[in-house]
Amino acid sequence: MPDPLTARRLNRAHWDSLAGLHGQGADDYYDVDALVAGADSLSEHESAGVREAVGAVAGLDVVHLQCHIGFDTISLARRGARVVGVDFSRASLEKAREIARRCGQDIEFVDADTTALGPELHGRFDLAYATMGVLCWIDDVAAWMSSAAAALRPGGRLLLVDLHPLSMMLDSVDPLVLDFPYADEGGRVYDEDGSYAAPDASVGATETVQFAHSLGEVVNAAIGAGLRIERLDEHLDSDFDPRGRILTQEDDGRYRLRLDGEALPVTFTLIARRP
Repeated sequence: MPDPLTARRLNRAHWDSLAGLHGQGADDYYDVDALVAGADSLSEHESAGVREAVGAVAGLDVVHLQCHIGFDTISLARRGARVVGVDFSRASLEKAREIARRCGQDIEFVDADTTALGPELHGRFDLAYATMGVLCWIDDVAAWMSSAAAALRPGGRLLLVDLHPLSMMLDSVDPLVLDFPYADEGGRVYDEDGSYAAPDASVGATETVQFAHSLGEVVNAAIGAGLRIERLDEHLDSDFDPRGRILTQEDDGRYRLRLDGEALPVTFTLIARRP
């Protein structure tokens, strides 16, 4: 496994490449024109998580961790929140700023490591928002949770909506192929083209290092950071396929992951509060 600095360098190069790919018309996942026209990018479970965590975000201070090109950052701002988007990919942040300008939103975007947010972000926020494909890029989930907790005001909440560790294990359903561990055993190196938004597209930097975290590890890391768990939900269906190629859309329009006919969890929602 590469050392942490090498892993970070590889992953940043990958996300810089994705910033150049996403929202350029090669994918339906990031439809910039629809966003500029007023579309809201939050998924069903993300919107439900926001409502459960804080109700309406209007008038609240929100930090969007690992915001990529800022779609949800912009959508939260349109809902009336004062939002700061954070990411370690400068190319992603530059694109996010450009898209925010097109959407008429004045949003602060910060280049930072989400496992070690700087003191200028500490104690400022009512909600720390992080969703979809977040923790698999984090080697130290305890540090990530401590950093998120530090950004919150007393009484502030963390909303984490992410891919379920079981669904992360799958490379293919038919045939069944597992290519990712359930729990932390160190980083796994991958070298493959495409992205969750555009599986068949060409990505400039293809080598990545990804990390597994079980639900137990995630919950215990939140508790260890001093957060109080308020809710943990495991979702057996979704209104979209977050990985772009694993789930099946069934007759009711919902996307599910089934093995031998039985539905497995697709995503999870964790809500935790800073006392």
